[in-house]
Amino acid sequence: MIAALRMVSRSLVEGLRDLAPIILVILFFQVAVLQQPFPNLAEVLVGLVCVVAGLTMFIQGLEMGLFPLGEAMAHSFARKGSLVALFAFAFSLGFGTTVAEPALIAVAAEAAQVAAEAGHIAANDTARQAYAFNLRMVVALSVGAAIMLGVLRILKGWPIHVFIISGYVLVTLMTAFAPEEIIGVAYDSGGVTTSTITVPLVTALGVGLAQSIRGRNPMIDGFGLIAFASLTPMIFVLIYGMVA
Repeated sequence: MIAALRMVSRSLVEGLRDLAPIILVILFFQVAVLQQPFPNLAEVLVGLVCVVAGLTMFIQGLEMGLFPLGEAMAHSFARKGSLVALFAFAFSLGFGTTVAEPALIAVAAEAAQVAAEAGHIAANDTARQAYAFNLRMVVALSVGAAIMLGVLRILKGWPIHVFIISGYVLVTLMTAFAPEEIIGVAYDSGGVTTSTITVPLVTALGVGLAQSIRGRNPMIDGFGLIAFASLTPMIFVLIYGMVA
């Protein structure tokens, strides 16, 4: 019990430390620059407490649940020795976590609304929902493919910089031919895929897999899956924009 309380208190202190720069910036500009009192100060303070508590529980959940679970599953798949099962799990993990990513849902809905206002799609709920759903599916499929490629890189020991440099060169070339209205959406899609749900599980998978394979260094080979998950959505969405 005492150990659990110490762990929670440590997480609370770390959460406050991480939020301190944001709090100080807001205080400085609100008081020193704008020189205005905080609107709804009581609500702001309650919200701040909720943020600290939520961040604390989130970090604690990662340390207790998601990271050990991801690494344990990676070790189990490595011992099983089935490449088909490993690749199926990698794709399913990338696809499933991306579909559930709140940031992607928000960006897809906003993109659909803007596309309707600009006249690129019909201005009705059916068209907006279809646009947002298709965008989410394209991004989720791309992340699933990215995690599979990243797992293959770990298994083979291929250098990551070759893939990353080649990928961004391809994105740059495709940008010249893609419709202008899809370019910004494609670039943002690469950022929103690597958020609160995707990052912990994917990182744990890569590190656990690298630890399970003889001759692999977790620091060199275990990381990099997140870079793949950020890069491939840009490629897939640009292709989607040019085709659809």
